[in-house]
Amino acid sequence: MEQALISGIAFNRDEAKLTALGVPDQPGVAHLLLGPIAEANIEVDMIVQNVAPAGDSTDFTFTVHRNDYPRALEILQRVGGEMGAREVVGDPKIVKISLVGVGMRSHAGIASTMFQALAAEGINIRMISTSEIKISVVVDEKYLELGVRALHDAFQLEQAVSA
Repeated sequence: MEQALISGIAFNRDEAKLTALGVPDQPGVAHLLLGPIAEANIEVDMIVQNVAPAGDSTDFTFTVHRNDYPRALEILQRVGGEMGAREVVGDPKIVKISLVGVGMRSHAGIASTMFQALAAEGINIRMISTSEIKISVVVDEKYLELGVRALHDAFQLEQAVSA
């Protein structure tokens, strides 16, 4: 098993989150929602899809650059309405905080420590994304500095890095 090496913390203040609630849970929905966003030349970052308990609908959430938020929201409201979404909501006041390093996936304790450090400060996680080299969370914008500091302390890092 490779050794985990946390090299720093990255963050992005320029994020916005959009969600289409209650869209049909069927093949092609992700494309129907994100195709028009891509055609508008808007880049999507994190994506989360949750299936409703009944299994017939899903909630689809993604992030975009804050500058693209008004246009992306307009597109998603139109597309969501066409496909019968229950509601389309957005939040332009979120940030992404990432713990960066190698060996993330093979060390379950890293994610747990990250989540515990944020919870201890009363910071609610809105989205989570993981990869081999990074664990990212979306939190409310007002918690950026507190979150970075909490993770800095939890992982005994000497320097936070802005991304």
